[in-house]
Amino acid sequence: MPIRWSALKVSEAAEKIEEHFNQAVEPLEQARIVAQEALKLPSLPQYIEQDFNRIIGKIDDCLGSPRWSESSWFKKTIESIRKDIPTDALKSDQVSRKYGSTQSLV
Repeated sequence: MPIRWSALKVSEAAEKIEEHFNQAVEPLEQARIVAQEALKLPSLPQYIEQDFNRIIGKIDDCLGSPRWSESSWFKKTIESIRKDIPTDALKSDQVSRKYGSTQSLV
């Protein structure tokens, strides 16, 4: 018997993840600004500068950056999840949720 996964639950999970991520965008952008300002500190050792640049790079990966990519890794991954959900399975799950799982006699 094949395992049946719920396309609707996967879609809902992707939406919740995206909601939480969107709440984290502003604090991450603020962290990037602080790290960029820290790079301007006088006599900053190169090994410390590398750490700040690594932080900025990770934030850029997550949020996206005009320097590297318009879209973030995170948003691309959420889009990939949504694209991988079969449309028919999602519609079927939505109908099952709306009308219940009892099969029709018609």
